[in-house]
Amino acid sequence: MPRQARLDAPGTLHHVIVRGIEKGRIVDDRRDRGNFVSRMGQVASDTETVIYAWALMTNHAHILLRSGAHGLSRFMRRFLTGYAITYNSRHKRHGHLFQNRYKSIVCDEDAYFRELVRYIHLNPTRAKVVKTMSELDRYRWCGHSVVMGRIKHEWQDRDYVLSWFGNKEGEARRAYLQYVEEGVGQGRRPELVGAGLVRSLGGWSQVLSMRRHNERVVTDERILGSGDFVDRIIREADHRVKYQFGGNKIREKAAEFIEQVCKRENINAKELRMGAKRGRIGRVRSQIACRLVEDYGIPLAEVARQLGVTTSAISKAINRITKT
Repeated sequence: MPRQARLDAPGTLHHVIVRGIEKGRIVDDRRDRGNFVSRMGQVASDTETVIYAWALMTNHAHILLRSGAHGLSRFMRRFLTGYAITYNSRHKRHGHLFQNRYKSIVCDEDAYFRELVRYIHLNPTRAKVVKTMSELDRYRWCGHSVVMGRIKHEWQDRDYVLSWFGNKEGEARRAYLQYVEEGVGQGRRPELVGAGLVRSLGGWSQVLSMRRHNERVVTDERILGSGDFVDRIIREADHRVKYQFGGNKIREKAAEFIEQVCKRENINAKELRMGAKRGRIGRVRSQIACRLVEDYGIPLAEVARQLGVTTSAISKAINRITKT
């Protein structure tokens, strides 16, 4: 069966799994691990990729991230290629280090964010690399220690993770730790990393129930979420493809519209496209974004590129305007 295209819209929550070729090692020692983690963080910062959870193991790694303005592929290409070159050079080896195609799963944030953070951060305990939660709290090669405040990485968004568990840092950290500890006995969770139908429905019990009632649901091995979520992601992807292959006139109209609004508002269009926020530029950008999406039907990712900000920024801007 031919491989399906990636669902690579900017601003999408992905669970990424990277494996060594033929189950081989991707790190040999502390120096390799430090190189892997620092490179991951540097490229994430450069590409505006937001990392929430991660775990580096001997022959694979898990990362929960939100892709930046240029999508997931640019981050992964720079990160993995750069690391493989330095690893091969240091260990005097040749050829591929990683499996040719990393796995990326688009995730329904509301339903699975907390579970994925916990699942990823418990990888070292499942592999018995660390034996206790107190060891995990201080373990350098997993994002759990960052969330717990024992290690600092500016590129890991611990504040957003903790916001899922409470409004104040202390209470949020305690609630997060309790939640992670409750997951220790769950073992492996194949529905979070494989088996498309099981993943989309949230477990085998739901699959069996659907089968008993002869019900059908939209599923996709690239997506973790309900049937409605899967259907929406696929429809948005189809819309982006149609836009990319037939949207030149729409792009031209969008560019003309931006120029017209900037001229009317006496704003420098170049500054607006470079992401400037001074004065009225932020407000005007939000208004333009709303019109481009609502009236022109342009995908958020393309609007973000036109206006020089991230997809999530465009989404938030539109939500602010529609709520006023």
